Amino acid sequence: MLQTVFTIGHSTHPQARFLDLLKRHEITAVCDVRSTPYSRTNPQFNREDLKTILQEGGIAYVFLGKELGARSDDDTCYDGGKIQYDRLARTDLFRRGLDRIREGVQSYRIALMCAEKEPLECHRTILVARHLQILNLDVQHILADGALECHEQALRRLMHDFNLPDHDMFRSHDDIVSDAYRLQEKRIAYARSENSPATSPPITRVAG
Repeated sequence: MLQTVFTIGHSTHPQARFLDLLKRHEITAVCDVRSTPYSRTNPQFNREDLKTILQEGGIAYVFLGKELGARSDDDTCYDGGKIQYDRLARTDLFRRGLDRIREGVQSYRIALMCAEKEPLECHRTILVARHLQILNLDVQHILADGALECHEQALRRLMHDFNLPDHDMFRSHDDIVSDAYRLQEKRIAYARSENSPATSPPITRVAG
């Protein structure tokens, strides 16, 4: 039986609503995969405040933004100032982050947390979940209304958004899915100017 990793976006939820979503799905640990764990627009999810409310609710917190965040301090992960997910995924740091998730699911019911409400607008889906599936982990996305969407269903939505077919006479389904990932990466991947450091202060986006 496959082990399951959940994902969630904090969006604009009040803290109580966010906790309710986690408890509804019996989450016992939140892994924060934001590169910078702070939000100007939703300060209730700044790292220290978030860690406190989670612990009060009996949920463990760990910051994995260095390992699994959408940005990198490694300049080789950028092309023209834009992060390249394939390069980021090959770094030792990213692989260590995946290993921590794979080890963590042995003891915890884990939710990867980022900011965006819509899973498809976030690297937690387009980058991290993609590689968790390669490790034979089941991925379920917790939506804003509390419903679950399996990763395969999210990918079907993404393919539909790009008018990509489920099947093609000359190309495999996996090739078509790879196209969907690539096209969405172009939409959402972090971009910086060539002269800006990778760690420049973020502007938090909240989809929806």
